[in-house]
Amino acid sequence: MITSDTIYIKNIYYMLSYAFKVLNEKSYKKIEVENFENISELLSEILAIGVSKQIKQGLVKDYIEISETTSSIKGKINITDSINEQSFIKGQLNCTYDEFSLNCYLNKILKSTFILLIKSDISRKRKKKLKNLLMYFREVDLIDVNSINWKIRFDRNNQTYKMLINICYLVINGLIHSEKVGDKKLMEFFDNQQMSSLYEKFLLNYFKKEHPNILTHAPQIDWQIDDGIDLLLPKMKTDVTLEYQNKILIIDAKFYSQNTLKNYGKNIHNTSNLYQIFAYVKNKQIEVQGKDIEVSGMLLYVKTSQSIQPDSDYVMSGNKISVKTLDLNQNFSLIKEQLDAFVYDYFLS
Repeated sequence: MITSDTIYIKNIYYMLSYAFKVLNEKSYKKIEVENFENISELLSEILAIGVSKQIKQGLVKDYIEISETTSSIKGKINITDSINEQSFIKGQLNCTYDEFSLNCYLNKILKSTFILLIKSDISRKRKKKLKNLLMYFREVDLIDVNSINWKIRFDRNNQTYKMLINICYLVINGLIHSEKVGDKKLMEFFDNQQMSSLYEKFLLNYFKKEHPNILTHAPQIDWQIDDGIDLLLPKMKTDVTLEYQNKILIIDAKFYSQNTLKNYGKNIHNTSNLYQIFAYVKNKQIEVQGKDIEVSGMLLYVKTSQSIQPDSDYVMSGNKISVKTLDLNQNFSLIKEQLDAFVYDYFLS
């Protein structure tokens, strides 16, 4: 099982810092030397720093629609509503107009997340920080955190909110979807889908940043069919693909509670995962046939508390397929060493 004992909370920060480049800025660096009792503490500190920066730059404003009964005509007059309210008797009309306001959706999400964190198991010091920041959101309404639409379009006007809103998403889903109140263990806070997505983004951006000489991307691999239409075939979207000189390594990131399966009392690799990486590698190899290019594949699991962890290399129909484990429950410098070793072994040895 993956538990709070198999991933350091501090390593969640490092993973986030690769997923969101803004976390590498100087103002966030103090997080590296702090200890956090639980994940709520870490995320509340990230938000406190990020929102403080945003306040200095200026909180986002947007046009919001307001309907009110007023004696001053503004915008569009709602005749039907005015008649139903009989507001004209008092010399008033019901009007709808747009107002450029702080009370926009993004700020509502931030404020509502702050309130949720203040009620959670974080220190008084962090609660005080968040309460002080709430003063800048007095004009902002709260929203129901259970019904937030997370499909938000970011543009040049609100781009600086992207990381903040993503952290809000982690906080809200962690705090309201966990049955426990109080100290949240890591895997009670994040579900496997959230951690799997973060793990994939971390790996992709780690190799991009730390190994700029290697082409790092996440392309789709086409099925190499001889005839027919491939409309019903599943997409082969890679998590991480590394290309250097005449070698390609396709990495499929796996974040599971168990990395091996039991078969008649014996631990075996997950069959469907092996089939998946084998299909990726063989289709890619056919795609580049005629060129002197070697294609390999790797299933990269996160280490769990199971006694047996994958650490195997195979040659399948001429291609190297590896099944490895990344230990996230160690100092981050050792995680870097392990990831860098993969690059060296595949491309430089």
